[in-house]
Amino acid sequence: MIPQELIRRKRDGGELDAAEIRSFIDALAAGRLSESQIGAFAMAVWFKGMSRAEIVALTLAMADSGDRLQWADIDRPIADKHSTGGVGDNVSLMLAPIAAACGLAVPMISGRGLGHTGGTLDKLESIPGYMITPEADLFHQVVKQAGCAIIGQTGALAPADGRLYAVRDVTATVDSIPLITASILSKKLAAGLQTLVLDVKVGNGAFMAERDQAEILARSLVEVANGAGVKTSALITDMNEPLADSAGNSVEMRNCLDFLAGRKGNTRLETVVFAFAAEMLEKSGIAASAEEGESMARRALSSGKAGEVFARMVSMLGGPADLIENPDKYLARAPVEKPVPAARSGWLAACDARGIGVSVIDLGGGRRHPADRIDHRVGFSELLPLGTRVNAGEPIALVHAADEAAAERAAAALATHYLITEDEPVLNPVIGGLI
Repeated sequence: MIPQELIRRKRDGGELDAAEIRSFIDALAAGRLSESQIGAFAMAVWFKGMSRAEIVALTLAMADSGDRLQWADIDRPIADKHSTGGVGDNVSLMLAPIAAACGLAVPMISGRGLGHTGGTLDKLESIPGYMITPEADLFHQVVKQAGCAIIGQTGALAPADGRLYAVRDVTATVDSIPLITASILSKKLAAGLQTLVLDVKVGNGAFMAERDQAEILARSLVEVANGAGVKTSALITDMNEPLADSAGNSVEMRNCLDFLAGRKGNTRLETVVFAFAAEMLEKSGIAASAEEGESMARRALSSGKAGEVFARMVSMLGGPADLIENPDKYLARAPVEKPVPAARSGWLAACDARGIGVSVIDLGGGRRHPADRIDHRVGFSELLPLGTRVNAGEPIALVHAADEAAAERAAAALATHYLITEDEPVLNPVIGGLI
């Protein structure tokens, strides 16, 4: 396999066969390709796309580039959820322990921030001591004993995807349906799942800004996953505003702890978490219906059982056992916190969710280059939801920044990301459909 010839053929719109794709991915995993070759391949796919057969071949080759996990000694259904990425999307942090508290085993392989979207691993790394890449035996034990474990890709699990993922992040090739499909599903196939529920975001803060594109991606994911033997469905959810009232790393971890303590009821975030819990429980056969699954999930949260599962997971993976009880002891705060005043009186009618994600990166809470270090302290909290009536000068958010100058810039930028109107807006439902 001559990499540049394969890249040329894809650039010119040719279809690659399964053997060619496997050869390219094997070379990528073995470190025989340069970043420029990987980036060129990703860009060729972005422009020319892939057939369904090519996507299946790419997914399987990436899944087979490392180990495949086995769960024969666990007598629970093996299930997971994955999001295509959004701003303020910390659903996984609460969903995994809720699902585990209801009887599922959830080995969740998550990623870092990608483009303007936040990464579950970056949020977890705001917890002192938390191991995002534990040894395989420890990962297995945490899933078995706690019920869930949220970790990153180890070098042995879909390593080809790990390298391609990092290159996509900095080459403007994130929003390619074939590459998104293969990236997500290669990790899920390697994780040995029986069922999977996907959160496909749509809106100005998602990689798929239009509904038709989100549906194409959802169908691609569902069809490829089901074809590979994993029972899969997808919910399409709205990403025209941050999902949580926080965007950042440590601030979203605090949001998670508040949720597990029952302090985030009647929010868009709660709606999404319980919708996915219900789908996971019904899909896995734990619940007879989505309604029963949601009731089970709500009981797991209100009883404190989900919080106990989360605490056990964190402790077993090296974090503090009393994180939920003492978040201020462990989650660092930014030295400057500055309110963002509403520019005028009226209704919060629309926002640029992508712009908010980019503003988090500008604060230091995301990456411009793969090797960049993240400042976990920075971001936004207390973001008011769209449809809120505000008065001029009233805070619509709180900036967390490393210094006063950065706080001033972020506050000014955030104010421009919101549209305030005289008329109350009509908002999209947060759950847009099931595929």
